[in-house]
Amino acid sequence: MSLQNEVMAAMKAAMKAKDQNALASLRAIKSAILTAQTESGASGELTEEEEVKMLQKLVKQRKDSAAIYQEQGREEMAQEELAQAAVIEQFLPEQMSEEEIEKVVASIIEKTGASGMQDMGKVMGMASKELAGRADGKTISTIVKKKLS
Repeated sequence: MSLQNEVMAAMKAAMKAKDQNALASLRAIKSAILTAQTESGASGELTEEEEVKMLQKLVKQRKDSAAIYQEQGREEMAQEELAQAAVIEQFLPEQMSEEEIEKVVASIIEKTGASGMQDMGKVMGMASKELAGRADGKTISTIVKKKLS
């Protein structure tokens, strides 16, 4: 089942349950899908990789907004953003734990022979490709920095 069909089914369920928060999140996903499909140069159908990138971007936007709201002392708005992020995350592949990410990063460092921070770009490039969709870029970056320093 394509992401678009899954989102439509979830939207119907959210409408029946009168879950406004989930509905807003699902509408954001649907809007992002339609925008991506109609962009110039788009083939009409999104690949799974493009769908994952889009969903990760939506989750990151929600989490960044929540952090800003928390800084401003607007807890209610922050909780709403985090709840929307949780709804969107349901459509992402299973995320890896930090231990699993560390193992992958360690093997990449071993393969490339990286020895210091000057090799971070090379390691990050390979790690990002290998862990695409299964790990957050910020988490990968933190672990790579820790391993190389």
